[in-house]
Amino acid sequence: MKTVISIQSHVAYGYVGNRAAVFPLQRLGYDAVAVNTVQFSNHTGYGAWTGQVFTPEHIADVLDGIDARGVLPSCVAVLSGYMGDAALGQVVVGAAMRVKAANPQAVYCCDPVMGDVGRGFFVRPGIPEFMKAHAVPAADIVTPNQFELEYLTDRTIRSMDDALDAAAALRATGPKLVLVTSLTRSDAPADRIEMLADTAEGAWVVSTPRLPLDPPPNGAGDAVAALFLAHWLKTGDAAQALAQAASAIYAVFQETRRLGTRELALIPAQDELVRPSEVFAAERVR
Repeated sequence: MKTVISIQSHVAYGYVGNRAAVFPLQRLGYDAVAVNTVQFSNHTGYGAWTGQVFTPEHIADVLDGIDARGVLPSCVAVLSGYMGDAALGQVVVGAAMRVKAANPQAVYCCDPVMGDVGRGFFVRPGIPEFMKAHAVPAADIVTPNQFELEYLTDRTIRSMDDALDAAAALRATGPKLVLVTSLTRSDAPADRIEMLADTAEGAWVVSTPRLPLDPPPNGAGDAVAALFLAHWLKTGDAAQALAQAASAIYAVFQETRRLGTRELALIPAQDELVRPSEVFAAERVR
C-alpha cells in the first residue's frame, strides 16, 4: 500500500488538520501516517480550546521513529498543513526532504496555512515569513487560499488574469503545481466559488455554487488539499484531480448544511469523497 505522511494539527473534536485530511486519504486508498503538530480539544474558531502545541523536538522524535520502521521508501508524498511555529516548520520541511531522498519519486505538498480573507493571519509570528522563504520553495505542490496566495506573491487578486499571474509567480519560486483552494473574483458570478489549478502545461478552474453556511466550517482547505493530492497521485492529471476534489468538498458542504452542523460532515458524506454524485467539470483557462 502507498503511504502518505501527513504532518498537521490534530483536534479531539471536529474536523480540521489531520482530522480533515487523514480520513479522505484513507478512503481514497492511501495508508495515511498522521504526525500531529498540536493536540487541541477543538479548533480555535470556537474561541476557547485546551491542549498543547508540540515541540519541534517531539515531532522530530516521532519522525525518527517512523524512519526506523522503514516507512520512508514506500512513502509517495508528504502533506503538511498548520505548523505551529517556524522552528517546527524546519523539521517539517526536513522530513519532506528525507522522504524524497528515500524515494526520489515522492512529492511534497505544502498547504501554507497562515490566514484567510476576513480573519487575516491567525498563525504565530514568523510562520508567514517561513512559508514564503522556505516551505513553499521546497514544495512540489502548494495549496494556498486566495489570501495566502496574495501574501506569498505580494499581489492583489481581483480577476482571473490576476489569479493566473499570481499562480505563475508562485510557481516561479519552486513549486510545479499551484492549487488555489478558494478564488473569489470580480469577473465571476457572486453566487459561485472557484478553485484554480495552475501548472506550466496549463491552468484549469472549477466553479461550484456558494452554499449559505453560517458559520463556514473550518477544515475545508485541509480536506481539499488531501483530496487533490490523493487524486493527483493516482492520475498525474491536475484537471481531473481538481474536478474530483471540488466535487467531493461540495458534496461534503451540502451534507454539512443538511445536518446543520458547524463541523465538516466527512463521515456522513464519506462515499462522496470517493465517487461524488455530482461532478463539476474543470474548464481550461490557460
